Amino acid sequence: SNLFSEVEGTTIEKYFIAQKIEKVKELLVYDELSLSEIAYRLNYSSVAYLSNQFKRVTGLTPGHFKQIREIKRKPLDEV
Repeated sequence: SNLFSEVEGTTIEKYFIAQKIEKVKELLVYDELSLSEIAYRLNYSSVAYLSNQFKRVTGLTPGHFKQIREIKRKPLDEV
């Protein structure tokens, strides 16, 4: 664990959380899953816990993150 921290510059726990949040982002943007479905798939104890962890890591709520991403994704006919 000390070696991991030296190489990655973070603890195993923080690294694991960051990886999990990246998966949440991916599911929010590319899949039509509800937040409760995402929480279930990624083994979160509750939607509230997922939402709080997401906001702590990204600074945004999952809903706000999804809104921003949808605005940035333009249909092909608008490109």
